[in-house]
Amino acid sequence: MNVLGICGSPHADGNSAYALRHALAVVESHGIETTYIPLFDKSIRPCDGCFCCRKGECIYNDDMLPIYEALRLCDGLLLASPVYLGMVTGQMKVMMDRTLLIRVGENFGMSGKVGAGIACGGFRNGGQELTLLNMQTFFLQQNMHVIADGPRFSHSGATIVGRAGEDTVGLQTVENLAHHLAETVVKLRRPSAERPG
Repeated sequence: MNVLGICGSPHADGNSAYALRHALAVVESHGIETTYIPLFDKSIRPCDGCFCCRKGECIYNDDMLPIYEALRLCDGLLLASPVYLGMVTGQMKVMMDRTLLIRVGENFGMSGKVGAGIACGGFRNGGQELTLLNMQTFFLQQNMHVIADGPRFSHSGATIVGRAGEDTVGLQTVENLAHHLAETVVKLRRPSAERPG
């Protein structure tokens, strides 16, 4: 089992990177392998809607190629992004758009995988929920299972305010989300004969 974390921040060591690495460490405590991919140093061309991907291959040969492979191999996907004008960053959105290849060319290759999101903003109501909604819409478009952080908060996902390392409530939502993601991945990967009920 593998959970892939993709960080949409334009900074190598910002709050989103901190929160995502923290979440992946929690996932690893469940015995699940993790992969971390930051987008800050990737060169990814925007999708131009040519639909050549219907033939199973994108026309662009860029830094999306290893991301495609990681997406195919993962069982769970954890996205993290800072809030930019109430939405995910441009880096994250371009990556999302380019996964049309997996949706169309590979006939919903992400279908049945588990998706969850982390949003980091400057204020407690700084656009984190809308940013998480961007991520959840992406997961639903890929026919994935979408989860939240679960009890005791159980909101749209994990949210960080200000400096991630100092936001104790935010980090609790990150930990809750990571535990919930790991448990859901394990449950869905378990053979049906072993599932309760």
